[in-house]
Amino acid sequence: MKDKSRSRGPLGRQKAQDAPGGKRATLPRALSKLGFCSRTQAEELIRAGRVTVAGRVVKDIEAWVDLEGAGIAVDGTPVQAEEPIYLMLNKPRGLVTTRHDPEGRPTVFDCLKGFDHAHLSPVGRLDKASEGLLLFTNDTQFANALMDPQTHVAKTYHVQADSIVDEDAMQALVRGVSHDGEMLAAKKASRLREGEKNSWLEIELDEGKNRQIRRMLEVLDIATLRLVRVAIGNLVLGDLEKGAVRPLTADELDDLRRLSTRGR
Repeated sequence: MKDKSRSRGPLGRQKAQDAPGGKRATLPRALSKLGFCSRTQAEELIRAGRVTVAGRVVKDIEAWVDLEGAGIAVDGTPVQAEEPIYLMLNKPRGLVTTRHDPEGRPTVFDCLKGFDHAHLSPVGRLDKASEGLLLFTNDTQFANALMDPQTHVAKTYHVQADSIVDEDAMQALVRGVSHDGEMLAAKKASRLREGEKNSWLEIELDEGKNRQIRRMLEVLDIATLRLVRVAIGNLVLGDLEKGAVRPLTADELDDLRRLSTRGR
């Protein structure tokens, strides 16, 4: 009996392994892995008949291809893996974390004008009112591993609250609070300093739920005045100026890779 579990060419409909280090992927994911575009953009290109595999037009977004030797091209130009890029930005307040904003608001990509950012994507998000450490890369495998909830890579924030936060509230942040039926908890929480009417807190999260810190504090009747992400794992924002961008060092990248592969 013939083994039908494997395709005999570069293009196949059979489902194959798509684990880190795997050599096969769906065509949209292959274009994303090669750093050409996002999966959503890839699906649009494929449906428009602009993508070929081994010289044949492919309009099936579920087609599987070999990442090596498939001969993928867009508009007749071969797609080759780009040199991986890893950047960190000190995001200013007021920028949205998207490439194009339908409302015409300034975006984080306005800070990357000195870099070729055509295929770069942010690793996670910071909302418009938030500031601090934001990563960019064209390495989708690295980005997905870093954001995977199973790896629990810690993100550390400095938060200015509109009141003096007492010990009961600090303990509640770690125990967890319910907001709109969802349990939210910090991994760690401590007070940094206090003024006459407000407090600065350090809050560490190992999950990435939407607006998590603001929502937790809201449950405790505490408003967030400022929220700054100061670290991801052992990578710290340091003295990087607001709006400035720099590449990660080899040591920083190795450390993030180590953290993002724990428990996987």
